[in-house]
Amino acid sequence: MADAFDWGLLEPAGEGGTIASDDRILDAMVDVERAHLGAWSALLGAEITSTLDAGVLDRDSLLRESRRAGVPVVGLAQALRQQGGTLVHQGMTSQDVMDTALILISRDALTAARAGLVAAGSSFAALAREHRGTPFAVRTLTQEAETTTLGAVIGGWLDVISSALETVDAVAFPLQLGGAVGDGDAFARLSGHPDAVSLLRRQMSAALGLTDPGRAWHTDRSPVLAVTRASASVCSAGGRIGRDLGLLARDEIATPIHGGGSSAMPHKRNPVDAVLLVANGLRVSGPLAVVQTASLSYDARPAGEWHAEWQAWRETLRLAAESASLLEHAARDLVVQVRRPDGPATSAPRAADAVDAAVSRFEQLAEGGRS
Repeated sequence: MADAFDWGLLEPAGEGGTIASDDRILDAMVDVERAHLGAWSALLGAEITSTLDAGVLDRDSLLRESRRAGVPVVGLAQALRQQGGTLVHQGMTSQDVMDTALILISRDALTAARAGLVAAGSSFAALAREHRGTPFAVRTLTQEAETTTLGAVIGGWLDVISSALETVDAVAFPLQLGGAVGDGDAFARLSGHPDAVSLLRRQMSAALGLTDPGRAWHTDRSPVLAVTRASASVCSAGGRIGRDLGLLARDEIATPIHGGGSSAMPHKRNPVDAVLLVANGLRVSGPLAVVQTASLSYDARPAGEWHAEWQAWRETLRLAAESASLLEHAARDLVVQVRRPDGPATSAPRAADAVDAAVSRFEQLAEGGRS
């Protein structure tokens, strides 16, 4: 069954975004249910007699049940109970599964985006060093301003990447587990352990490689906002650099080795990566605004706000993964055609210092990574 969101006809860089595809999200939901089943079994001293398998699930049946219930988890839990018995999903609510599954996808997407940023930054750092003394006339308010160096300009791109890395590295990926209204009462009642929700949360977090927040965050959407804002920072970094790359290609200062063609003008070599980077930087504000607006919800689970998050949240992740992949390719595919001077490099004595500072900051962040 083809997925209309994943085919990619209108998403030229869509391959990078498949990290947040429907199949990946379904696998993540099953991973959550599997970790929950394992944690319950350990708590009760019961033996797990089956393995939950996403591969045998009937997608058409899941779609019908999703339409009937308004969420995909109801039909999923029913189908998985046929594999794993009554302990499957016991005490959980749909939001526990959906939020945690999307946090898993967020972790993987931002990890991939981080790797793309680091790879792009490494290429730009080498280019900045190479052109630290190459004179370059920059513009302010569209008009020619002063001369610095091309290396300093590329160092500015590194600063943008470094800021995005800082934002991504600050994100936590917490498990969500609270039950029907967030207090975990069902877990205690069903198990006879008053601290069952804490025990289950701890074991599930370890099994899934997520942080244990020590609480339910179903009414506090700050973890979602942190993830989507980090995704937007990746897109903004790519879009900002993409703008410069497009302008440099227009002036034939720096052009892609493998540019895209035109249906009407076959002689053209368009800076496609730069164009798509700018497009993603513009597009991300839409889904980000949806997530921000939906965070002003009500009750223990609102009628509509939480549901509005799903696609918007996923879209920010897809755009971030795409942008990082595009930026990595654009950095490798760049040819600088300005001629280095024979005489003094530049009249801007601090340009080389700016390059060194930008490269140093980037390299420290790139090597630091996520513990």
